[in-house]
Amino acid sequence: MGKWKLQTTTGKQRMNEQIRVTPIRVIAADGSQLGIIPTEDALRQAREAGLDLVEVAPKERPPVCRIMDYGKFKYQQKKRQHKGHAHQVKIKEIRVRPKTGNHDIQVKVNKAREFLAHKDKVIVTVLFRGREMAHIQEGRKVVEEILAQLADVSKVESPPMHRGRRMTCTLAPR
Repeated sequence: MGKWKLQTTTGKQRMNEQIRVTPIRVIAADGSQLGIIPTEDALRQAREAGLDLVEVAPKERPPVCRIMDYGKFKYQQKKRQHKGHAHQVKIKEIRVRPKTGNHDIQVKVNKAREFLAHKDKVIVTVLFRGREMAHIQEGRKVVEEILAQLADVSKVESPPMHRGRRMTCTLAPR
């Protein structure tokens, strides 16, 4: 079935018995022209095919009607309308500390994998407190370890940067 724009003034198409004008120009379900025929004949042909007679161009003289499955047409129209909705990218964050244990890091990495699988961005944050500020290299090791484990499912959008008491790095899904 071709892509038909229905030209109507009210937004509702007239179909079957609602079409009172006669004669009408009829287009078959396969897209071929059946010509200008009386409305009763077109209705009979549509019923024999198990389809509906739908007015597609009411302002033309004579009006143009098409034999089609109206329910299927409306379904495809709605489906086409919803196709444009893209995934809204969310930014998720995983927070660790320089002394976070290996198993805890592994749990955070698995969660980050889930986020990346859902096409969300992930910010890896290492928080420093107290004397940890003197050992920034420990935090960098943690970030590098996380990046290495997520390298197969992500790409680094912004490299690890140290600002104040935190080190952040942004990952985007591949």
